[in-house]
Amino acid sequence: MSKVLMKGNEAVGAAAIKAGCKYFFGYPITPSSEIPEYMSKALPEAGGVFLQAESEIAAINMVYGAGGAGARCMTASSSPGISLKQEGITYAAGAEIPCVIVNMMRGGPGLGSIQPGQADYFQSTRGGGNGDYRTLCYAPASIQEIVDLIIMGFDKADYYRNPVLICADGMIGQIMEAVEFKEPKKVDLPPKEWATTGTKEERKPNIINSLYLQAEALQIHNSNLEKKYKLMEENEVMYEAYGLEEAEVVLVAYGTTSRIVKTAMKQAEQKGIKVGIIRPITLWPFPYDVFNTIGNNAKGILTVEMSAGQMVDDVKIGIAGKLPVYFNGTQGGMVPTPASILADIEKIAGGTK
Repeated sequence: MSKVLMKGNEAVGAAAIKAGCKYFFGYPITPSSEIPEYMSKALPEAGGVFLQAESEIAAINMVYGAGGAGARCMTASSSPGISLKQEGITYAAGAEIPCVIVNMMRGGPGLGSIQPGQADYFQSTRGGGNGDYRTLCYAPASIQEIVDLIIMGFDKADYYRNPVLICADGMIGQIMEAVEFKEPKKVDLPPKEWATTGTKEERKPNIINSLYLQAEALQIHNSNLEKKYKLMEENEVMYEAYGLEEAEVVLVAYGTTSRIVKTAMKQAEQKGIKVGIIRPITLWPFPYDVFNTIGNNAKGILTVEMSAGQMVDDVKIGIAGKLPVYFNGTQGGMVPTPASILADIEKIAGGTK
């Protein structure tokens, strides 16, 4: 199929439909509002259902219902809206409801701004709501990648019976790039025998909830959830990395900032400084093991984020004290500049930072 020029948010909707999404429940919020706008027209044309809920809380609970019935469903929002959905997300994780949730992050905290941000990292990778639970969390860096990850994300949600987060910053939602919608690969998925599809008086009713009043029963349920999360850690880590063996400085960034650090890397190499890059594609599970492949020439790691510093904690865990970890961050919708990153690279390589 030939490539088409699309805005990121519209591509999200098109990818979801391509993946077989039949139900979208949402409530508009900038910078993700084009997602429900696109779905309101395109999803009914594709035989699905779009519903603008009265609130974010209502939308995520509609997702709970549709996902519990075995349908492929999705919701999307931006940072404060995702915060409102957290109660429904922890319920969905506890009840093992497959669904896809898109967060086009904006600057925060609170209402913050409508500009891009990456300050929802902790919320996205540590569960976000109450209880011990995890959600696969993908961080696309281009429109093509968000399309591919959403199509794959629906399969992962069904395979693991778990919510999947697509964690992009508002810049990814607002830019336009050429994108190709490839035919999804056929994946063997377990049948949804657990879904609440009606018994037709042929079987016992399926019951889906996250309520276990007996401590022993909840212990067993939570242990099974932990086994599932362990499988995700073993099988679902995704990242991009290059130049690590010879690098003097290693840059770590995801999403929009990963695009910016590549420009800074080229500028540093023109100055004779060897730079490597690690770009996590899954924020959870985080690619800790790749830090063991950094060569002996490295003098330090520079983590770049549009936040006060959140992923930097995982970078420190990954490198386990073997190298100093530095941070370059912007907040409030400001985007890091290649010049500021290059200045930090030169200081680290020169031993002055």
